[in-house]
Amino acid sequence: MTPEELSAAITACLQDAIDAGEFAVEMPGEVRVERPKNREHGDWATNVAMQLGKKAGLNPRQFAEILSARLVQISGVAKVEIAGPGFLNITVEAGAAGSLARSIVEAGPAYGTNEALAGHVINMEFVSANPTGPLHIGHTRWAALGDAIARVLRASGAEVTAEYYINDAGKQMDKFGESVLAAIHGRPTPEGGYPGAYIADLGREVLAAHPDIRELTDAAALPVVRHAAYEAQMEDIRKTLHEFGVHFDVYFSEQQLHSTGAIQAAVERLRAQGHIFDEDGAVWLRTTDFGDDKDRVLIRANGEPTYFAADAAYYLSKKDRGFEEKIYLLGADHHGYVNRLKAIAACAGDDPEANIQVLIGQLISVNGARLSKRAGNIIELRDLVEWLGKDALRYALARIPADSPMAIDPEVLKKNSNDNPVFYVQYAHARTCAVARNAVAAGVDRSAFDASLLDHATENELLAKLGEYPSVVATAAKFREPHRIARHLEVIAGAYHRWYDVCRVTPMGEEPVADVNRTRLWLNDATTQVLANGLELLGVSAPERM
Repeated sequence: MTPEELSAAITACLQDAIDAGEFAVEMPGEVRVERPKNREHGDWATNVAMQLGKKAGLNPRQFAEILSARLVQISGVAKVEIAGPGFLNITVEAGAAGSLARSIVEAGPAYGTNEALAGHVINMEFVSANPTGPLHIGHTRWAALGDAIARVLRASGAEVTAEYYINDAGKQMDKFGESVLAAIHGRPTPEGGYPGAYIADLGREVLAAHPDIRELTDAAALPVVRHAAYEAQMEDIRKTLHEFGVHFDVYFSEQQLHSTGAIQAAVERLRAQGHIFDEDGAVWLRTTDFGDDKDRVLIRANGEPTYFAADAAYYLSKKDRGFEEKIYLLGADHHGYVNRLKAIAACAGDDPEANIQVLIGQLISVNGARLSKRAGNIIELRDLVEWLGKDALRYALARIPADSPMAIDPEVLKKNSNDNPVFYVQYAHARTCAVARNAVAAGVDRSAFDASLLDHATENELLAKLGEYPSVVATAAKFREPHRIARHLEVIAGAYHRWYDVCRVTPMGEEPVADVNRTRLWLNDATTQVLANGLELLGVSAPERM
């Protein structure tokens, strides 16, 4: 019996009691069940009686007594006890507990998915590095976490569009173009320009595509060079992200906001909402009405739009494209953007608490990482992947909360030992696959299943952890915290290794194949499936051999 099945059964009991007039109370949106700290207290526990008792005008224990009388009649429930002020401790029948193994295998990749966020249409923007250089360590964390969050949200029923905002407008693009043009002519990097060997590489690439470019004046050549170098750099960024296993549905160009008149249209829409005022020749948005520390200039006195104007137009673009919820993943130096973006949402007529969420990631460092030979003063994402491996890097980044600073220890990530978390989990998956292969060789198959045979203490523990996986996924989606999945996979791996040490799937020596062997193969394969499902949500592979 899965936690979801038990939760649904308790919900049905509540409704039956209400219909029978035993108490009157508004039905909760969700009935939570969890493992008790002491397994002697049962398989599952719920505090629903404490939540609803007083609302029903009853002592929580009285409420629990009414509910327990119905719960004990549920198929698969062996015993219900009331503890403390009103906790309900539930013990399920051995067969009901063990049946989970078969349910997981039959569900396959769908096990753990849920509909908690069904109907949510979400735009999630992350990475969004300037197209003036290669992706570096500062982008690495959000690339891994952003992609994992998107996967987890989709697993909970949300419709998610992963979006990369290309900052391809403004003076930095001119400096970028000027730097590449200087490299083409063999001149020094212009003041405020971009150094690094990658600029020379881009120069050679542009020159190959436009062999006559050096014959043009700088004024004539600059637009051509800037565009060609930009396209080449964006292709490098896309390729790097692809190699890291990160997918974007949309690459949105800031320049389009300028060229299509979207910024001016956004200003007029916000003016119509009553939040625009004019002062000192500039156009301002009154963001202080919604918690910002000061009002923001949208259009300067010289007529040029600010970055904030582009931010406002971009937000309205997301709104117009049908995204009710917008998630922004920003770096540690962007705390000041939170109130500004929420103020834009409020000015646009949205609820800043419901329609926009800004996640701030803390700094990351990698012990012993070398600066890029191409970029000179940065640590490239590409170099990190080549050095540490995609799986190790993605898993390490996913298992720490985004709001916690982190330092990656390469010596640990390169170890083939239990000290390395990704190895620990992947090895558990590979071990389950080895057990399955050995089972085939020994003539053990899944032709029989007797859930009551899964009665060893280690089997109870493993089943419990596998059963908790769907609620972990749902919670990770709710709080945008994929590290919950990584940590739970480690718990499952530990439970599996302990089970493996004492419970054999294949018979010993000349022992005949029995139903206990066949049933244990179901449990083994259920573990394979859950580990694979969880690693997929983190963007990490599930190897069958190690």
